[in-house]
Amino acid sequence: MKEVILYTDGACSGNPGLGGYGGILIYGDIKREYNGAEEETTNNRMEIMAVIVGLKRLKYPCKVDVYSDSAYTVNAFLEGWIYGWKKNGWKKSDGKPVLNVDLWEELYALTKTHEVTFHKVAGHADNEFNNRCDELARAAIVDLRKTLPVLQENDDRGE
Repeated sequence: MKEVILYTDGACSGNPGLGGYGGILIYGDIKREYNGAEEETTNNRMEIMAVIVGLKRLKYPCKVDVYSDSAYTVNAFLEGWIYGWKKNGWKKSDGKPVLNVDLWEELYALTKTHEVTFHKVAGHADNEFNNRCDELARAAIVDLRKTLPVLQENDDRGE
């Protein structure tokens, strides 16, 4: 089984608002970057999406070490929250529904295809790959913003 390293990050401009994600897949000396964005989303959704997109880019089942600064994403697996949520019909221990179930289900399924180990890294610190993923996520937001129509003052009031 090939061993791959995956660094990821998500970002949001407004929360909810325009969001972006970025990732770097590393296999030996090969590094592949990716990013993407969505119009109306949250930071947490972008953090999860960054991991999903990275895992989906792998052509074969791999052993993957995922490095993320998102405690939400990492702890869902390291603390076992996701297994309890799934067992309880995607409800938290307080009975409230888990947010982002669509993404959690997809990520959970990908962890059954790949042998995934999650690692928490400090965000916006001295980790060059985490910092690069942050740049990729923010660049995706900038690129998305360029494709959106510019609203002029009074446009939707008919004045």
